[in-house]
Amino acid sequence: MKFFVDTADIAEIRELQDAGLIDGVTTNPSLITKAGRPMRDIVAEICDVTEGPVSAEVTALEADEMIREGRILAEIADNVCIKVPLTLAGLKACKELSGEGHMVNVTLCFSAVQALLAAKAGATFISPFIGRLDDINLDGMALIADIRRIYDNYEFDTEILAASIRTLNHVREAALIGADVATVPPATLKALVKHPLTDKGLENFLADWKKSGQTIG
Repeated sequence: MKFFVDTADIAEIRELQDAGLIDGVTTNPSLITKAGRPMRDIVAEICDVTEGPVSAEVTALEADEMIREGRILAEIADNVCIKVPLTLAGLKACKELSGEGHMVNVTLCFSAVQALLAAKAGATFISPFIGRLDDINLDGMALIADIRRIYDNYEFDTEILAASIRTLNHVREAALIGADVATVPPATLKALVKHPLTDKGLENFLADWKKSGQTIG
C-alpha cells in the first residue's frame, strides 16, 4: 500500500518525505485556504518536495471550466494529479484530461457504481470517503471491498485511494482489503509508528544498556 499525506503544510510534507514515509500528497481547496498562499505557489512547492503524485483540485462546477482549470494545474509540474469531483461534469472532465495524458483523481466517491463510472472515464485514482460514510452509519470499508472486487473483475487500472481516514484501524482494514493507497493527515501517519510495547521495549533495552556501562564507539 502507498501512503499519501493529506495536507498543504510544506513543513509537514518535507518532514514525512525525508523520513521516507510518503509516496504522494493530496490537497483540497480547504487545505489550500488554510495554508494562506496562492494555490499555484503551494502546489509547485509541494511538487518540488515529493516526486509522487500531488493532487490539486479544480474549483469549477461545469465540465469545460474544469478542463480549463485542470490544464492550468497540470502545467505546474509533471507530477500534478488533477482532482475532480464525482459528478457528471467531473467524469466528462476526467475523460478529457486523462485522454490528454494527465493523472486524474476523482474524489467524493460514496458508492461502488460511482467508482465503476470513474474507472470507465479513465481515472488514475478513485477516492472513496470512508469516514464520511461511517458518520452516517454506513460501512466505509464495505465500499472499499466492493470497489476492489469490481475493479478486479474487469481489470481496471484505476487505483483505490482510501480517503477520509479517521482511525488507525481504517488504515489496517483498507490495507487488508487491498486499497492501493491511503491518504491520511500527518498526525495519523505519524501515529502509525507508535505502539506502547515498542516504547516499553525501547525503554527496557536502553536501561539495561546504561547499566552495563558499555559504549558503541
